[in-house]
Amino acid sequence: MTKKYVLFWLLPIVLLIALYPIVTDNFLVRENIFLMLSYIVFASSMNIIMGYTGYVSFGHIVFYGIGSYVGILLINNLHVHFVIAVLCAALVAGVIALLIGEAVLRLRGAIFAIATIGINEAVKSLVANVDSLGGAVGIFMDFSVYDSYGGPDKALWIAYYAMVILTVLTILVSYFVRNSKLGLGLLAIREDEDTALVVGINTKRFKSIAYFLSAIFPAMAGTIFAFKSGNIVPDDAFHIVKSVEMIFINVFGGLGTVSGPVLGAIIYEKLKDYLLTNPTLKDLHLAVSGVTLLLIVIFAPSGIVGWFRERFKVVRGVLE
Repeated sequence: MTKKYVLFWLLPIVLLIALYPIVTDNFLVRENIFLMLSYIVFASSMNIIMGYTGYVSFGHIVFYGIGSYVGILLINNLHVHFVIAVLCAALVAGVIALLIGEAVLRLRGAIFAIATIGINEAVKSLVANVDSLGGAVGIFMDFSVYDSYGGPDKALWIAYYAMVILTVLTILVSYFVRNSKLGLGLLAIREDEDTALVVGINTKRFKSIAYFLSAIFPAMAGTIFAFKSGNIVPDDAFHIVKSVEMIFINVFGGLGTVSGPVLGAIIYEKLKDYLLTNPTLKDLHLAVSGVTLLLIVIFAPSGIVGWFRERFKVVRGVLE
């Protein structure tokens, strides 16, 4: 049932949301939707390694940072076209994920999570201390680069369209992984990795593929962000809070589901926007998010999607 219906409502909702700022030509709405779409990309990609495989990566933002730097260097310094830069960032991040995975994917549980934090902080420190990468100040785009894209204003829309396409692509990959032999293998690893190995699943290869897929989408989003903002700074590119947000969205929406990260991202962006613009709560948005996560873990450990599926059988065929 899930294979037949979940995308029939999920993708139209995402596309309708993405269409709204295009129809209204409202740049403020566009910025909010752009951020919402990026959350969907981050959460859905992390869900492949965290939700399907059971490996919690607190340092997953490292791939976003790598993609940001690869993209801005190619676009700004080598004058590579934006689309090519996005694809190159994905390739570089994917290769690095495979190399890192050879070491960290041998670890499990809290040790794996701590190792990913260490990798993120190590890469952040390395980038911040390399002068050719801008050091701690970062890299600023030469605005003449935007001339070939019709100017900065059109470049903003190009970045928006690219994020829309990337969001749809991420959801589709998450869906097809979930409903494939690879997905079944990853779910078996999540439930009991030792048993999965005994029954003949190549756990090392499956985990490497999942880690690779979960890395390329944040990297592409990183290049899109760098192109859009015109600069990149180590503290922002490798900010550990962004990884925590990915985890929050997945747990909130429903780990191991296709729709959970999407619904979680939409709700989280609206919640965060309300908290940050509320004079009373603007300094407490992280605390409110933490309390919300605690309540979800206590009263709905399977997230929003899991809560509805457990109580309303009628939605099981379309909500997964």
